[in-house]
Amino acid sequence: MTPEAHEFLTKRCKVMRRLIRVHGPCTLVSEKAHTPFQALVRAVAHQQLNGTAAETILRRFRALFPGKKFPSASDLAAVSDEALRGAGFSWAKIASLRDIAAKTLDGTIPTLRAIRKMKDEEIIERLVQVRGVGRWTVEMMLIFKLGRPDVFPADDFGIRDGFRIAYGLDEMPKPKEILTHAERWRPHGTTAAWYFWQADNAARKKKAIKGVTA
Repeated sequence: MTPEAHEFLTKRCKVMRRLIRVHGPCTLVSEKAHTPFQALVRAVAHQQLNGTAAETILRRFRALFPGKKFPSASDLAAVSDEALRGAGFSWAKIASLRDIAAKTLDGTIPTLRAIRKMKDEEIIERLVQVRGVGRWTVEMMLIFKLGRPDVFPADDFGIRDGFRIAYGLDEMPKPKEILTHAERWRPHGTTAAWYFWQADNAARKKKAIKGVTA
């Protein structure tokens, strides 16, 4: 988190001020080395799986292309469905991978150089055209791969629950309700989102500890 984001959120919102005091400075770091093609392949691998299982599948996937750290879209287009299935991808995910390769080759999925010049909503609009890729997946890419500072994934369960906890609500808020509040955190929505994730994680850990000691 930049000093500007810290100062802005502290002055702008008393709830954010409390979350910053409780959870300390934002430690979010993006991995900017991945191309959009690589990021989307990785995102599909991680869908509905824990991190360990997804990384195992990705390791087998990369092993299909000896001598390369990561295959190109052309490489992926040329490999068989059976080989991808053997790496651990479901048939639905294989269909998504095929579309990612095709849309990279036809330019729908931009290059890293091109995407850096695009606005967030423009990127979302372009990438949700890919099979199996929704708005949430693209927002995660914007945050964790491209390091965009003003992304607020209101549909994310962790953020919604963190918001509920931070604001002392009895019921889970709807995304539209959260987005109304999110206007006050712009242009530092990503940092605000990180603090709601921290609130959710802290509550989960506290619950887990109570469960062990009960």
